[in-house]
Amino acid sequence: MPLLIVLLGVLILIFLIVKLKLNTFVSLVVTSFIIALCLQIPVAKIPTAIETGIGGQLGHLAIIFGFGSMLGQLVSDAGGGYRIATTLINKFGRRWIQVAVILASFIIGLALFFEVGLVVVLPIIFIIARELDMPLMYLGIPMAATLNVCHAFLPPHPAPTAITDILGATLGHVLLLGIIVAIPTIIISGPVFNYFLHKVYPSVYRKDVDISVLGEYKEFKLEETPGFGISVLTAMMPVILIAVATICSFVLSKTNPVNQFIQFVGAPDAAMLLSLLFAIWTMGLARSEKMSEISKSMTTSVKQIAMMLLIIGGGGAFKEVLVEGGISKYVSTLFSGTSISPILAAWLITALLRVSLGSSTVSSMTAAGLIAPMAAHMSPTMSALMVLSIGAGSVFCDHVNDAGFWMIKEYFGLSLKETLLSWSTLTSVLSLAGLASVWVLSLIIA
Repeated sequence: MPLLIVLLGVLILIFLIVKLKLNTFVSLVVTSFIIALCLQIPVAKIPTAIETGIGGQLGHLAIIFGFGSMLGQLVSDAGGGYRIATTLINKFGRRWIQVAVILASFIIGLALFFEVGLVVVLPIIFIIARELDMPLMYLGIPMAATLNVCHAFLPPHPAPTAITDILGATLGHVLLLGIIVAIPTIIISGPVFNYFLHKVYPSVYRKDVDISVLGEYKEFKLEETPGFGISVLTAMMPVILIAVATICSFVLSKTNPVNQFIQFVGAPDAAMLLSLLFAIWTMGLARSEKMSEISKSMTTSVKQIAMMLLIIGGGGAFKEVLVEGGISKYVSTLFSGTSISPILAAWLITALLRVSLGSSTVSSMTAAGLIAPMAAHMSPTMSALMVLSIGAGSVFCDHVNDAGFWMIKEYFGLSLKETLLSWSTLTSVLSLAGLASVWVLSLIIA
């Protein structure tokens, strides 16, 4: 019976989002109320549970998302992303062009959400492809795959950061292990998949692609953009601070004053604040930008993530109802009585939700809520691997019920059939490669 209630909740959520086209946040809250009633949670406690879920989920995450979005916007508006991409592509040359695209996309992808990163990098890739007389798809696949991997696996992106919080994992562990997992995943879903797709489905590799659908694109003169080194340092500052703090937590004593200072600086909230202040200087004030213009960019960035924050809060409400109603504990007990790997279970639940709902954030948040009790009894390393497994499942088989699918279709000038055969297949390969990478890593370190 409990699983039937969960199934009912998922079906209601799918119906509201896909069929009625109701706002995702509203759909999550409505579904939370319905499931709470079905689970016989006392009526007086339902609003409190939903408020607790939303508030508890956002908490400090709002700081991380907000500051992270502002930092990415400043790097983008200053032309830092353009400098990073063009410098790497010029250095690597035609032979290693895919490697250059991957490195540029990875650095930019750490600072920008998938959709934003796509809009920033694609025009640059388009120009390079035209100059080298290459099909846009040849460079677009490793770019999109890399941005998607960053979005799914690496904090401070919304979903992995939120899942880390739900499962009680350490952000630094998730970041370091996520980078390790990202490397083979990007190689398989980028250059390797590109090679086979070109052999099997060459018709999508066209040179006459029109990207005017992107709208007005801000042109940059390379000499007017920030330097390559400072652009990379600014984009990667949060990752550097959090990673250094995590490494030092293993190497140095907890009572060591130096380590205590490093842990303070590398705490996610502090790391994001310091990185943002650094970006305000490097991408703004140091380039004689007015503070009013810098603040305008920061305000714009927050508007872009406002709905994402509400959706994450709605996911927290849904999770809290499942916890209050005993569903999470039931699912955890169910899986603990089987021989199935927790990593595979986490991926499978998330992948099924992803195919049904379309949203990677909603599917990963819902799955995390279901398996949280299972992760509570695991080591910090295993909890971090579970976060990455959910991240891998959250990008499985991107198709017509996700906005990202339509962005790829329009930006690359593909038909519906071509998008399904190329992009949906790519995200499936990416998801499975991520799962395999997490599983292999678990055999080595868990």
